[in-house]
This record gives sequence, C-alpha cells and structure tokens, in this order.
Amino acid sequence: MKIQSTPRSLTCLALLLILIPGAVLIGGSREPVKGKTSSAAGIGGCPLFPANNIWNQDISTLPVHHNSANFIASIGSTGHIHADFGAGLYDGGPIGIPYTIVPGNQRYVPVRFGYADESDPGPYPIPSNAPIEGGSQSTGDRHVIVVDSGTCKLYEMFDSHPQSDGSWTAGSGAVWSLNFNALRPKTWTSADAAGLPILAGLVRYDEVASGAIHHALRFTVSRTQRAFLWPARHFASSQTNPNLPPMGLRLRLKASVNISGFSLQNRIILTALKHYGMIVADNGSSWFLSGAPDNRWSNDDLAQLSAIHGLDFEVIDESALQVSSDSGQSKLAAALPTPTPEPAATSTKVASSPAVAPTSVSLAAHNQRTGTKDEAVNGEKIGGGMNAVLLFVLGGMGVLAGVAGVWVIR
Repeated sequence: MKIQSTPRSLTCLALLLILIPGAVLIGGSREPVKGKTSSAAGIGGCPLFPANNIWNQDISTLPVHHNSANFIASIGSTGHIHADFGAGLYDGGPIGIPYTIVPGNQRYVPVRFGYADESDPGPYPIPSNAPIEGGSQSTGDRHVIVVDSGTCKLYEMFDSHPQSDGSWTAGSGAVWSLNFNALRPKTWTSADAAGLPILAGLVRYDEVASGAIHHALRFTVSRTQRAFLWPARHFASSQTNPNLPPMGLRLRLKASVNISGFSLQNRIILTALKHYGMIVADNGSSWFLSGAPDNRWSNDDLAQLSAIHGLDFEVIDESALQVSSDSGQSKLAAALPTPTPEPAATSTKVASSPAVAPTSVSLAAHNQRTGTKDEAVNGEKIGGGMNAVLLFVLGGMGVLAGVAGVWVIR
C-alpha cells in the first residue's frame, strides 16, 4: 500500500514544483514597470524640485501652440540640435555646465553681486575650487552651480570669480529650495536669463546611464522676444516680434520622429525630448542643448544628435497646467507609463534627416559599463524571468517522467 501511494505523492509534489514557482515567476515577469511621472528627478540625495513641478511634468499629450510654426521658423527650421556638453576639454575648460554637490557642513562664504537688486544675498556654500563653466580662465558665462546636500538648496551664480580670501564675486546669483515649487520674484533674473534654475534642465550622464531622463531640458536660441512665459520670470531682449520665442517657451520632439536608428545614449536623450521637451532658457547659439561635462560621454556619438532638425520639433501650450503664476507647481496630467527609449532597429532612417550610423554607444557597451545583463534600459528584466520558468517546467516534467517510470515498473 505504501508503494502504490508514493507515486501519487511524488506526482503532486512535481506538479507543485511546476505550478507554484512558475506562477510566481510568470507573474513577476509580467509586472509592469512603475511609472515615474510622479517621481521627481534627484541629485545629492535631494529631489530636483517636487514631483509636481513643471520641470518634471510629462507634456507629451499637451496641445500644440497656435504659433508653433512661426516660433520654429524664427529659431531656424533647418538648424539642428547640438549637444553643448561632452567629455574632455575645449579651450582649456570642461565641455558643458559643471555642478558640484557639497555636504551640509560646507563653509559659507560672502558673495558680492553686480546685479545685487535681483540676486539672493550671500553667503553661499561655495568651495574655493568649485568648477566654473568654461574653466578658470573662461571669458564666457562662467556659471557655478552648487547643491547643498544637507539643506537640499540649490545655489547658482553667473559670471563667477573666486577671490583670494575665499569669497566670490558674481554678476548675479539665485537660491532655490529643491523641496518646494517657489519661483523667482516676477521680472527677476537668476544665473540664467530666463530666471530659471539651470541645473533642472541639464542633461546629466548619471541619468542617462540609469536609463531615463525624467525632466525637461534647457536650450538656447540666438534671438528671443521681450517677453516670458510661465515658469520663466525674466526676459533679455528688446525685440517685440511676436514670432520670436519668449523665455520659457517649451518645445517637444514630435512623436512621429523615428529615433530608433540612434545609439542607446542618444535615444534616452531624444525620448526625454518627446516626453518632457526643452525650455528656452537663455540667449546663445540656436538649438544648443545644455548638459553637464563628464568624461564618460562619447563626443562622437553626441555629435549624431545633429541629425535632428528644427522641423522635427513643435511648440506646446502648457498654460493649462499652471496652478499659480508665482509657483512652479503644475496640474499633473493622467499617469503615463515611464518613458523608455525606442528599441534599436535595423533601419537607421531618421525623420527629416539623413540616415544615422551610431558609432560609439550601443546597448552592449552600455551594459558592459553599467554591469547590467539581460535587462532593458529601464531596469526591467527581459530574459531571466522566462528562462527560469522554462527551467522549472522542464525540471518538473523530468520529475513526472521519472515518477511515472517508477510507478509503471512497480
């Protein structure tokens, strides 16, 4: 009697081996990646403004601005995106706008401002060796950006110069609490002409390596209008042509633009431009996209972004998201899935541009650098779960076959 009951027990056990782990793993493999539209970007252990801040809002479903075509034409329909950041040095300075993160016990030092009437007074927690945009000998904007990780405050300065006594001089300076949505006083500048925070719009390598950018980006245009749109607070032009872009104008890459021929690195940037767009923040070279310098960038690969032209963009109207003209808080749209880069395709055709052949960054190279394996860009496993299910099923079938054989022999 015991001999006849043993196969039944083993059979049940084998079925359990198949069904229970298989169900768990299959359920896990089908679990969608949590949307991150309600999670703010972060830096130094601090949020990069609250999740409902307009910088962190997905605007992929917002309507096109009624004057979009004229705005794009004035910026330059045939112009192209230029990554104004990268690895190494250019003219002796880092390529891009650097930033530094300091601890909560960083010493505060005096800062004297040329435009003190529109600057937040010091002292600021600026180290004497804080990186300066363009390097210590730069004759450009010389931005300095510091995040105090202890207080979660952001300090930004324009035309910054360290002094021998540890203090600094600067053209202007602004301070933001990264935990709140407060804007600059109306008509006040910041370290940026638009009165906006610079750091919020930078392309940062660590974000790209993580698989997604969850905020709008910053870019410059050569001519702007004597006006600004929420959330910008300041203009820097005397021109009243209504077809020129005002400060704060937000553009997005058209959903129809095929980006599958780009490298992983660039697809992540372009996906952000489709979902979060880019904001006119300063006067400068048109279509120059701002980012932070990092020696891990591939300059050759970033150059491939030039295949994206002005006609590939549209201006959006985000006015319906405004809660208050004096706050960066936005009315959040319906939850959207986490934006992830379009998968690479065998074709390298890109809308409104010649074929692009990525040269430097690939998924394999990205995985090698970041130590990932069998994972999608957003961290969702695409191979391990199903492989484990097959192993459990085959193992269970083997047990069943063995049990059946023993039972028949007996």
